This record gives sequence, structure tokens and C-alpha cells, in this order.
Amino acid sequence: MRTTDARGGPEIWLRGPVAPPEPGAYETAPHARVPHRFSWLAAHGGAGATTLARVYGGHDCGRDWPAPGDPASVLLVARTHAYGIEAALRTLEVYRRGQAPRGLALDAVVLVADAPGRLPRPLAQGVRLLESVVAVHRVPWVHAWRLGDLTGPPPRETEPLTRLTGAHADWSG
Repeated sequence: MRTTDARGGPEIWLRGPVAPPEPGAYETAPHARVPHRFSWLAAHGGAGATTLARVYGGHDCGRDWPAPGDPASVLLVARTHAYGIEAALRTLEVYRRGQAPRGLALDAVVLVADAPGRLPRPLAQGVRLLESVVAVHRVPWVHAWRLGDLTGPPPRETEPLTRLTGAHADWSG
């Protein structure tokens, strides 16, 4: 439903009126977007949620669902090994059954390479299964991250994830 408020501007009703933006909520350029904030949820230990939160921004909630006050948009993180893909599928099932906290939106699964190179066929089939039910972003093996160096730009192959999260990436050099 769309109405006009007392100030003369449009107001959109979703579940009540949309609050006007707080002063300073947008960058100075009128066309600039404020990056969407996410909670990174690890499907299993060692998934890489902490690294991704540091590289792309957002809230690292570890293996716990986001708490009230944390960003409600969730990016589920798993490694591309058999256990990681199975853990991602189990977590998706929990979400699908409505057993996750209310108000959360599981926006995508982010699969972090567990080793350099191509996936073996059984693992690639697991990835295709995930892709059939949810958006999937792939993060390649990054040797520098293994050594704890998170200073470089995100891998170029993750450009869609970089755009989604609003992370800064300078691939010029």
C-alpha cells in the first residue's frame, strides 16, 4: 500500500510505515548505496566465516544463528569438502523447516574452497544440489588467507559476492 505522509512524500507500508533514513545514513553522493549488512553463519567449524567477515565486512556470528540486533540477512558459509557440503545442506533444512530464529533471511550459501583445484565429481554434485535450492557463491583457494594475510582485495572470481556485500575491491593492480 502506498500513501502520502504529512511531509508530502511517499511512504511505503510493509509491516507498518518505513522510517525515514537517519541523518548521515547515506554517503554524500546521492547515487551511492549503503552496503547491505550480513551475518556470516558457519555451517561447521573451520568453514571460514571469520575470514569472510573480515574480508567482505559484516557480522561474524560463528556457528550460532544471529542474535537479536545482529543483521538478519544471513550468508551461510561452508567448505567444499564432503562434511562442509553436508553441513550446509543440514543447516538449509533447519532453516526450511522454520527451526531457525524468526525474522532471519538466509540469502545465500558461500562455499570456500578447501583446497586448490577443481572439485571431485561427488563434491561438484553436492554443490549443484545446493545451487538448486539457494544462491551459491564460490570463493576459491586463497593462499594468502591461509597464512593470515587478509590485506589484499577479495579474489576477482568473487565479484558477485563483493557486489552483494558492498565490499571494496581494487583489482586494478
